[in-house]
Amino acid sequence: MTARGSATRYARALFDVAVKEHVDPDAVHRELVGFTSLVSGHETLQRALMNPAVPAMQKRAVVEALLARGGQLNPILGKLLLLLAERDRLTLLPELAAAFDRRMMDHRQVVRAQLATAVELPADRVAALKDGLARATGRDVQIETRVDPSLVGGAVAQIGSTVYDGSITTQLRKLKQALIESAQ
Repeated sequence: MTARGSATRYARALFDVAVKEHVDPDAVHRELVGFTSLVSGHETLQRALMNPAVPAMQKRAVVEALLARGGQLNPILGKLLLLLAERDRLTLLPELAAAFDRRMMDHRQVVRAQLATAVELPADRVAALKDGLARATGRDVQIETRVDPSLVGGAVAQIGSTVYDGSITTQLRKLKQALIESAQ
C-alpha cells in the first residue's frame, strides 16, 4: 500500500474514533496539525523521528516525552501518535494531516475549487462564481483564484477531477474543430 493510502486509512480511523467517542473532530484536527508543524519545524526532531536508522522504541520514547511536555493532547490522537512511532510510520504525519483535513472538509460538506481567469476578477464576481459552484456541487465551496493570461477570457474552475471550462481559448478550439469537421 502506498504512503498516501496508509495515511488515508489512519486519518479515517482517527476521525471515526473521534466521532464515536464524541470528541470534537475539529479539536483533533487542530492538535494533529499542531503536532505535525512542531515536527516539521524542528530539524533535529524531524531527523530523529523520520530517520529509519533510529529504532522505533526510541521514537516512541521521544513521542511520549513530547506528549508529556506538550500539555493536554487528546488521548485518541496521543494513542495514534504512539502507534505510529511503534510501527515506525511517523513519516506519514504530513500526509496523514492532509488526509484528515480532506476528511474534515468532506464531513463539513465543503469542497475546494481552483478558479483560473484571464484577468483578476473583482470580489463580487468571485462570490457569484463561488455561489454558482456551490449550487452545482450542493456543497460549500472554498475558492482559490489565479490569473492565467493564456485563457484569453472566461474562466476555468476545477473541483477535484471535475473541470468546468468556460474559457474563450477552449471555445475557440471547439469552434476550430467544428469548422475543420464541417469542411471535410
